[in-house]
Amino acid sequence: MLNKIKVAVIGAGRLGSSHARVYKELSGVNLIGVCDTENSRALSIASSLQTRPFFNHKELLDKVQAVSIATPTLTHHRIARDFLLAGVNVLVEKPFTTTLKEADQLLEIAGKNSLLVQVGHIERFNSAFTAIKHICAQPKFIEVHRLSGFPGRSLDIGVVLDLMIHDIDIVLGLVNSPLKRIEAVGINVLSSYEDIANARISFKNGCVCNLTASRISDESMRKIRIFLKNAYISLDYKNEEADIYRKDGNKITKEAIWIKKEEPLKKELSSFLDCVIRKNKPLVSGIEGRRALEVALHIQRLIWKKK
Repeated sequence: MLNKIKVAVIGAGRLGSSHARVYKELSGVNLIGVCDTENSRALSIASSLQTRPFFNHKELLDKVQAVSIATPTLTHHRIARDFLLAGVNVLVEKPFTTTLKEADQLLEIAGKNSLLVQVGHIERFNSAFTAIKHICAQPKFIEVHRLSGFPGRSLDIGVVLDLMIHDIDIVLGLVNSPLKRIEAVGINVLSSYEDIANARISFKNGCVCNLTASRISDESMRKIRIFLKNAYISLDYKNEEADIYRKDGNKITKEAIWIKKEEPLKKELSSFLDCVIRKNKPLVSGIEGRRALEVALHIQRLIWKKK
């Protein structure tokens, strides 16, 4: 185990158990343990991966160099703060925190201690998105649909912070222009927070983006269409497929984009650990995570203000 980077996972739910599995599969990694306040869950995941269970994250503060935090959003700030103050690099699942003040505090601590903060916006590592992002310069219009059935989880937040925030992060990265105007509507159906929402974001460079997110649909869909000057790209995150449609005289041609499919989570965690080792800035650092959170919170405020 010498020279292997020591990591742990805090939160052994659906996402956390996936993080732990991937860390166990990666070479050069020593998965020190899996932590969850629900003892049986920590015991089960740790046993299946032949690592140690922990029931309080503070037991791991002096045992690891990097950590994934996949706990409920309300606990992100407290747990990440403890690890950063202990000198540990952190990957925090999205949304980064519940408030901008919390995000700013974490970024300040990380900066003072020369530590790395990455936020888990996994679609940045989707193979289809990786394959098309270099041909998406200066988009004119973007349309996004992210639909799922009722999850029975992440009910401490609404669909904007749960699902739409993925696409907010993608769009902000693609357009790279100051915001001009945001409009939003949404309703709660099965939870105390908005379960379906639509937002329209206008940028100062003229680009407009329309985002729809739902967690009460009977179909699952994660698609984005990016309209350029003489072409548009249709991307399916779920199936990791993409097509480009181009203007050819008076007709439109369609071409499938070749994609080398790889597990996004494995790419995300490999990138995180590589950044820890090389002291590089993550693809989705705390700064990008905060920016997506700021827009998501604004959309949420617009929705609930109307109510």
